[in-house]
Amino acid sequence: MIAIHAIFNCIFLCSYWLLIVLVTFRVLIKRRAVPSSMAWLLVIYVLPLIGIITYLLFGESNLGKQRSTRSKIAWSSTMRRIQILKTYKHIFSTEHSAIASSLFKLCEHRQGIGALRGNHIQLLKKTDDTIISLIKDIELAQHSIDMVFYIWESGGLVDHVIKKLIIAAKRGIRCRIILDSAGCANFFSSSCPNIMRQAGVNIVEALHVNLLRVFLRRMDLRQHRKMILIDDHIAYTGSMNMVDPQLFKKNIGIGQWVDIMVRIDGPAASAMSIIFSSDWEIETGQHVLFPLLFNTHIVAAHKLISTGHTIQIIPSGPGCPEGIIHQALLISLYEARKKLIITTPYLVPSDDLLHAICTAAQRGVEVHIIIPQNNDSVLVNWASRAFFSELLKAGVLIHQFQNGLLHVKSVLIDQQLSLIGTVNLDIRSLWLNFEITLVIDSKDFSNELEKTQENYIAHSKTIDPKKWANRPYWERIVERLFYFLSPLL
Repeated sequence: MIAIHAIFNCIFLCSYWLLIVLVTFRVLIKRRAVPSSMAWLLVIYVLPLIGIITYLLFGESNLGKQRSTRSKIAWSSTMRRIQILKTYKHIFSTEHSAIASSLFKLCEHRQGIGALRGNHIQLLKKTDDTIISLIKDIELAQHSIDMVFYIWESGGLVDHVIKKLIIAAKRGIRCRIILDSAGCANFFSSSCPNIMRQAGVNIVEALHVNLLRVFLRRMDLRQHRKMILIDDHIAYTGSMNMVDPQLFKKNIGIGQWVDIMVRIDGPAASAMSIIFSSDWEIETGQHVLFPLLFNTHIVAAHKLISTGHTIQIIPSGPGCPEGIIHQALLISLYEARKKLIITTPYLVPSDDLLHAICTAAQRGVEVHIIIPQNNDSVLVNWASRAFFSELLKAGVLIHQFQNGLLHVKSVLIDQQLSLIGTVNLDIRSLWLNFEITLVIDSKDFSNELEKTQENYIAHSKTIDPKKWANRPYWERIVERLFYFLSPLL
């Protein structure tokens, strides 16, 4: 009996260490940032079983076999659609500002598509204004309405959108909606999806959270885009989820969520429709042909708005060029010469981005970062604080917004180049989730965005570097703990 027990213990220990060695090998063989690899190895060796399970769940961007196959097929379809779009050479920008030149060249090289001109754009600064505008566009829709959202919760203003979508579907408008499974858990547990589907609205639950498949696909990979398309020539994107801010998470004590959206009328909307078609094909396996009026919309938009704005669309996430949004942000930050304003709810930048921001301030650029005083993630809130000292020492002005959760994701460079979309300055948005970013090369639009950002600063408290240096030591210890875990957040 003792011999059998000893053999069993030997087998267990050998299997245990073999598993640790195999997972260590997987960590090391993946090309990722050194801090991220070191953080994973520490977790695995300090808390072996928990660390191994955590790594298998969240350590790699595993889409799952079926989704990976669909993603490859969808990417081929996307490239064919891009080639068709590129035959309309008159909609592509050949003249743009010097500050946008490098970024546009990068995107054209890596994505296969350049910046699009002739767009009318409108900055919508309040959720109420966005909903009112959206409802009008839904009522005027002639062919199709497509939407992608991370969070959708019924109630308040959102119920008006649902009613209009049901009416549109009943009058023959094709309505398709992609909603993230985790972000929309409350919505999918309600009766609303069935009511909408019965009316003809096609709703797809993206990236299902399935406990039976936790080791076959990464569960925290999320569809984080916020995107609306009307008839493939009107589009919306920005930071707003489909929620009523007066009702959403009102009991957690951080105030209402503050968001912005951009409404586009023009060729850039056609590029966004390509992104939606790819997402739809990945989720459903259904190959979607270009709309019949695709050509008409492009030509009409260009003729109507011949002096419109130039926009580059950057989708990111699995299936897209790896690390492209990270590259785009780095190029933009290093192009800054006078003034840089960043707005983000979650500030956990990569080492490269942190260095670029600090370098900008140290070479004389006026750098502002606007973040909420409090947000809905305690972990990220503490991790963000760990970066303050280095930023403040470099001369960066950090403003903590006091009037709710500032959820806006924007970067403004030298009052000329604007980046607006769904990307937070954290590892998850930069390297993992499905995201979308607009790059707008326009002084007029940038001036409007700057006024909005200055309004946020006016309702913020600027951190005093001296007071920050004298904060309690226990806070510094907690900050450093979460700083070490920041590559995993």
